[in-house]
Amino acid sequence: MTARWLHYLPMTVLAAAVPACAQVSLGTTVFLAQRHSTAVRLAEADMMKSEAALSEMRDVYVPSVSFTSGLPAVPSVGFLGGLPSIFSASMQSLIFSPSQKHYINAAEAGLRAASLNLKDAKEQAALEASTDYIELDTVEREMAVAHEQRQYADRAVAIEQERTAAGVDPKSDLLQAQLTAAETRLRQIHLKSRIDVLAKQLSELTELPVAAIVPDHATIPEIPQVNGDAAKSEPPGIEAARMLAESKQKVAKGDSLYTLLPQMSFNAQYARYTTLLNNADTYYANPLKTDNFGSGFNIQVPLFDLGHRSKARQSSADALRATVEAEQAQRQNEVQIAMLAGNIRELDAMAEIASLKQQISAEQLKAIDAQLQFGNGAGVEPGATPQLSPKAEQLARIDQTQKTIDALDSSFDLAKARLSLLRALGHMGDWLSQVGHPVSPQPPISASK
Repeated sequence: MTARWLHYLPMTVLAAAVPACAQVSLGTTVFLAQRHSTAVRLAEADMMKSEAALSEMRDVYVPSVSFTSGLPAVPSVGFLGGLPSIFSASMQSLIFSPSQKHYINAAEAGLRAASLNLKDAKEQAALEASTDYIELDTVEREMAVAHEQRQYADRAVAIEQERTAAGVDPKSDLLQAQLTAAETRLRQIHLKSRIDVLAKQLSELTELPVAAIVPDHATIPEIPQVNGDAAKSEPPGIEAARMLAESKQKVAKGDSLYTLLPQMSFNAQYARYTTLLNNADTYYANPLKTDNFGSGFNIQVPLFDLGHRSKARQSSADALRATVEAEQAQRQNEVQIAMLAGNIRELDAMAEIASLKQQISAEQLKAIDAQLQFGNGAGVEPGATPQLSPKAEQLARIDQTQKTIDALDSSFDLAKARLSLLRALGHMGDWLSQVGHPVSPQPPISASK
């Protein structure tokens, strides 16, 4: 109990040290998510079980010693067929078994598979926590931009109310401005709901209070611009499936040898006899000795054993199934890589388009600001370009902030796909090695100049 408490002590201290209003780094979030992940804890239990299984396979060569003792409650009467002993000790161990070597190799492969499964579970927990963290950071930045957008929309409504009252614009323009303001309010509600859900998800993953889930953008490392042609490294989950198949193959090999080759073991026994509470000497030609010892080698030669033959066939079937499952997992991973690579190409293009639209809207806003400040040279003759109104500036700012929100959304979708591809390519660990170390802060996408 104490050892288990000490295992979680760093995590508990770290969680308690996070103030409710302070920013939490991505590294802290990933660390706590991995510690609290159910999948990680199950993988740790499997790891402990595999370690114990390997020790069990090896310890058959270590002599096992047992001690027994017993005295009759009342004096024995008559011949019971057993030798009266105060206590006895026995020792036995395996000396030679062709199957046992394969069983040990199978346990070693199983331990490696459990270790890889643990690594895979930690990577999956880190991926989920990182994705939610980056999305929360993105949505909070979108919320700040949406707040500006709401101010511009309210200002546009106020301007349009004055123009409508003065008879300059029709009432439909006022209704359109009010509709735009209502849409910005709906967008804020939607973003607030996403923030609440993401904060709750991260709270469940890390067991931190919801109020403490405040992302720090500066702690998010740059995600590599990977594609499907990048160098591959076998993901831990795929490698674990392959090692598990190898383990079952070695078990099948050991079971098949069990019915073919003999095995040898050693045993020894010591017993101290007594006639204190019995009359055993009456039934033997010579009195029993007090100290008795015997040892010997036991050689077991299989001649006819249908049970172990059936077990060998069962083990072979298990090995075949595990091999097929490993091959299937490899194929599925290749298909996933191809799908993610295609998605990234599309998302990359969409992010570029969103960025260009944002830049165009920013330039258009500059042009409108300049026209409002210096005039646009509008004339009074028929067909001349009309002078811009303050309403045009607010509409341009609303459009520019919307393009900024769209650009942030596209950037997050691209980052999420890249993280998934990193994991499928087996390079998730390379990116996670940067998590937890402060990086140079990236300037947020500005909604307005």
